[in-house]
Amino acid sequence: KERLGDKVGRNSWDVYTAKTGARFKCPAEQTFKTGKGLRTKATVKTSNGDKAPVIVHTAPIRNQDGDVELVVEISADITEVKRLREELHRTQQRYQQLFDEVPCYISVQDRQFRLTATNRRFKEDFDVELGAFCHDVYKHRDEPCPNCPVARTFEDGQSHQAEMVVTSKTGEQYNVLIWTAPLRNTAGEITHVMEMSTNITQIRKLQDHLSSLGLKISSISHGIKGLLTGLDGGMYLVETGFAKKKPERVKQGWADVKTIISRIRKLVHNILFFAKERELKCARLDGLNFAEDVASTVEPKIKANGIEFVCDFDTSLEELEIDAGVVRLALINILENALDACIEDEAQKSHKIVFSVQQEEEQIIFEIKDNGIGMDQETRESLFTLFFSSKGNKGTGLGLFIADKIIDQHGGKISVLSKPGQGSNFRISIPKIIPQSIKNMTGDWKEKNE
Repeated sequence: KERLGDKVGRNSWDVYTAKTGARFKCPAEQTFKTGKGLRTKATVKTSNGDKAPVIVHTAPIRNQDGDVELVVEISADITEVKRLREELHRTQQRYQQLFDEVPCYISVQDRQFRLTATNRRFKEDFDVELGAFCHDVYKHRDEPCPNCPVARTFEDGQSHQAEMVVTSKTGEQYNVLIWTAPLRNTAGEITHVMEMSTNITQIRKLQDHLSSLGLKISSISHGIKGLLTGLDGGMYLVETGFAKKKPERVKQGWADVKTIISRIRKLVHNILFFAKERELKCARLDGLNFAEDVASTVEPKIKANGIEFVCDFDTSLEELEIDAGVVRLALINILENALDACIEDEAQKSHKIVFSVQQEEEQIIFEIKDNGIGMDQETRESLFTLFFSSKGNKGTGLGLFIADKIIDQHGGKISVLSKPGQGSNFRISIPKIIPQSIKNMTGDWKEKNE
């Protein structure tokens, strides 16, 4: 009565606007005809002349003979419902915008660690579909990560933090700092966990570089100590040779002094390699002789461990233009990694390492194969990360990091194929002739080669 006025004794369809306000369209009339209740939308005229959208529900009331005697009609004003829906929609849009614009990775996970929601930043950097497992998207694992902070939050209902290395859809390694927060239903039960991950890769790279420099300086101090001892020995031979008039002793001592000075010079260059981007000392050399020199360096150590060592070199190898000293170091690091993989493998009785060198158009291809323990995908993706080692305390995590950096400086690339129990295959490709772009970055290249 307050909204529509006193309509007792009036036609039921009079309350509706023209669209519904006809007898044959009246909801009550339809129910009388069909004997069935209905639900429909309509617009009613209020007592002050306004129009209000309503949802109309009708229900028949039957007499003892089963005939429809009366119809109950209930109309709900949906003006407020529509307003609330619109406000809810705007609020959801604002929260979605905030969710997407936060400068970190956000995901919502259920108890099976399936992703039920992710923000825009997460979608941009990771190959993800809703329903995918977090550990598969982040680390390509078949099972949850050890000490998973999301699992711990499901267990105790508390927020947790962790730092992990994850792999983006482009194959890049990211250091992320993770926070978790429980999401509860109306009964207070944890149904999902929100995980927020901040990319701290640049910070860790800086820390790693400083740590690397400190570690290198520590090892250098021991190296310098040994070199100075050798220098003292050479100087002693020179002094006593002059004092006792023994030219041969003087000659031997002076040769020792020159050798030690050469080593000190090389050591200083290595310090610069870690302190800043090392300039390449490129020169043209015979490719076959270079490969044979690398092989002869590691062959005694490999055979001493009872491992077969096979060399397969293309005898028509052309000249190379590389920094022989550092490329030699990179290849030796990879060969020694193959040796360690074979030593650690107890499943096979015999092991073999194959070192081959071929040329493909403008590239020289070094390939190092072993039938050692092999690696899973997570290990392969972290292989060239500074201080990463799968050997526990036996490894420093420096060798393959340095190898990758050296090959990258030459405009080359290292690719790895490996599976657990099936050995590994390292393929190192380097341009035969150093690219002009790298020559331009190398300050003394032209001076040395003119």
